[in-house]
Amino acid sequence: MPRLRALGALLLAGAACTASAAAPAPVRADALTQAEAAARSKRIANVAYILDFTLNGTDTFSGTSTLQFDLADTGLPITVDLDKATITALSVNGVAVAPQYNKAYITIAARHLKTGRNSVTVSYQRAHSTNGEGLHRMVDPVDGKVYTYSHFEPAAAHQMFALFDQPDLKATYQLSVTAPANWQVVSTKRESAIEERGAARRWTFPATKQLSAYNFSMHAGPYKVWEDNSGPYPMRLFARQSVAAQVSPGDWFKYTKQGLAYFDNYFGIPYQFEKYDQLMVPDFLYGAMENAAAVTFAEDGFLYKAAMTDAQRESLAEVILHEMAHQWFGDLVTMKWWNGLWLNESFASFMATMATAESTEFTGAWQTFYSEGKQEAYVQDQSPATHPIEVPVASTANAFDNIDAITYSKGASTLKQLRHLLGEEVFRKGVHNYLVKYQYKNAQLDDFIGSLGDAAGRDLKPWTKQWLYKAGVNTLAAEYRCSAGKVASFTLRQGATPALPTLREQRVQVATFVLVDGKLTGGTTVAVTYSGATTAVPALVGSACPDLVYPNYQDWGYVKVKLDKRSFATVSSHLGAIDEPLLRAMMWQSLWDGVRDGELPLESFIQTALTYAPLEKNYNLLGDVLTKVASAKYYIDVMHAPPRYAQKTIAALEHMAWSGVLASKGNANFTHRWMDAYLNAATTPQAQERLVSVLNGATVLDGVPLDQDLRWKIVEALSRAGYAGSAALSEAEQARDKSDAGQTAALRAAVIRPDPAVKQQWLATIMDLKTTLPFSRVRTAMENLYPPTQRALSEMSAAQRLRQLPALDKAAGPVYMRAWAATLIPKDCTPASVQRLARADKQLKGLSEGTMRALRDQHENERRCLAVRKAMKFPQQ
Repeated sequence: MPRLRALGALLLAGAACTASAAAPAPVRADALTQAEAAARSKRIANVAYILDFTLNGTDTFSGTSTLQFDLADTGLPITVDLDKATITALSVNGVAVAPQYNKAYITIAARHLKTGRNSVTVSYQRAHSTNGEGLHRMVDPVDGKVYTYSHFEPAAAHQMFALFDQPDLKATYQLSVTAPANWQVVSTKRESAIEERGAARRWTFPATKQLSAYNFSMHAGPYKVWEDNSGPYPMRLFARQSVAAQVSPGDWFKYTKQGLAYFDNYFGIPYQFEKYDQLMVPDFLYGAMENAAAVTFAEDGFLYKAAMTDAQRESLAEVILHEMAHQWFGDLVTMKWWNGLWLNESFASFMATMATAESTEFTGAWQTFYSEGKQEAYVQDQSPATHPIEVPVASTANAFDNIDAITYSKGASTLKQLRHLLGEEVFRKGVHNYLVKYQYKNAQLDDFIGSLGDAAGRDLKPWTKQWLYKAGVNTLAAEYRCSAGKVASFTLRQGATPALPTLREQRVQVATFVLVDGKLTGGTTVAVTYSGATTAVPALVGSACPDLVYPNYQDWGYVKVKLDKRSFATVSSHLGAIDEPLLRAMMWQSLWDGVRDGELPLESFIQTALTYAPLEKNYNLLGDVLTKVASAKYYIDVMHAPPRYAQKTIAALEHMAWSGVLASKGNANFTHRWMDAYLNAATTPQAQERLVSVLNGATVLDGVPLDQDLRWKIVEALSRAGYAGSAALSEAEQARDKSDAGQTAALRAAVIRPDPAVKQQWLATIMDLKTTLPFSRVRTAMENLYPPTQRALSEMSAAQRLRQLPALDKAAGPVYMRAWAATLIPKDCTPASVQRLARADKQLKGLSEGTMRALRDQHENERRCLAVRKAMKFPQQ
């Protein structure tokens, strides 16, 4: 599973979903605890499932699950997981029994069991899911066709069939499906037979290899299919028929084939699951899911009505390769319990970035990782609400509490610097040995670290304790003295906060640069393994006195660099003198860190951006810079800046973005970057009229077609700004676009409109847990209800939202609450708002751990917003 979809939006707002080391959350009644899972796995082994489903396109399905397993003893009952089904028959070892069922677990009495091989068969009916878990069903509004797909992570397989839903009871899965005759059925294996049955067909699949339940899958519907059999593994791609024209199968197959060849070679173990299917599916909760040999992707991230930009293709390649890395690390070797989920995701993020850089045309993938995922991790790890990489997970309800930027990006960064510390080939050997030893089994963190340590011939337990069991990001600064134009002494100083005092060992490169004729020229670069508070770097003594020192050159380490005063001054005045894109990205980041830390006035950063952003010719870096510009505008929107200053600044950002659109004429990649920046900034009456002119065709963007995606983006921007005719424009677009993507876009445009009545109506819908709207629509409403420019409207319901939070958190599930907490916790960038969240932290009792963490993190973001505001030079209100 790749980065959670909310992380990018949270970074833009200066936020991140973080966690704390608080006491374990209370366990939900329908959740499986780690202790319960461990007790069950001690008694049960050699599990095999025989599954039979009947699908007819309605909102319910029927199934029969046969569980075969060895049982060590009959001293106690066993439980079988099955969620909210209607059981029609239950037999144990061939004898019919009355179900003892509480809508979450079937309890099988000990008297029905026997030592050794047992068989339990459950026949049942169940409603399809509409929240993206279990067996999800969607009706395409364009043609009325029905599509289904499964999603089981972290523990949702029991929303589709009866089983032992825990990762350490791996099993084989033998599947049969009866479905309408025009449907495709896709699973882990290719079908062995298809039997015609009138208006239906019966699909039979052979037993799979050993898999954890969350890695198995079944998808069915009238999907469009593309095939490519040019490589060693047959490849297929699936999408809904109504969106097939928006798919670029050539790109999918190219990156898939490149990735399979790369991973076969890197891991030294060939791909194990025989064929490679990928499906784009609607209403998906996350970015993608690594189901063995049948990977699912959120289609709204990969459908384009015009040619993909380079950034979109790079994102596609990275996500494909992330899920592919899981086929080895996650599917072949699987964690024992959900506390190991971070290692799956960290490793896949690390491997996907490396594979993208080394097997595709996107050789700058590590720069993208630095600017995006790694910065999310740095932001989160500096919050008082951060958490260690490795943390306990009490139950399946808590499995995703720690799935965040620490899990994905800090973990990946940690693995990257461990690879540098041990050496590339030693690291690779350790990974290979781990996969060979534990293939088709479950493993724990100590098993992985032990394999790396054995390959390196060193004890990695101290390293593990520093990096994986302790939270926080260290700072690294260069302290040096020059004499007669030469470095006389040079020391690296590592820092930590009093609350998180751990100092760590890692290997970095220290690079020096000197200004020559207005250009920064490389001086000396040395690799240094540092630890403790200070580490001398004698190799730099005698080198030319630098104008810029960067002690994490080429981004080997996970550390926040604090530039010395001379280096910071050089960056501030000579940003355009740096030729290397990654180094330039790091300097931009140093400036932005100064803003977030309250050390550099926001207006100074904005002025630097107005000067240098239009000169940026590196496509990836331009995207990074414009993201930071959007974050700067966020602060202007929320921090109660004086109206004259805010209007002048936003007008300048609008002008810069539109000038960028015009200047990039003929280069669609750059035009898209600048147009997105313009849409974010466009709030003045002049900008609104210009957008209307683009929408009606009077203003033409050279090289960028006015496709439906762009039309909806324009309508959304106009709606957010309160343009008088935005409702009529949205209605016109709905008449053009009958797709579900069009419905979602229309919903965004409606919800985002700055109208108190609209906000009240949609807030009531969001808070109504009995709403018949699919969760994908509810989540869209959450994400767009209170944009930064509408803080006054947000304040109208802020007290109500906090007051209702405990009851909502208790009644709703974790899927709903993760989205709610990421979007609807009130924020206003005022001392009163900071105090309000501090009171909520103390007074709101019984909140789930994930919700409490989000509350605490938003409190920290509000505190930082005040620090940014205080550093501004305009008069405070």
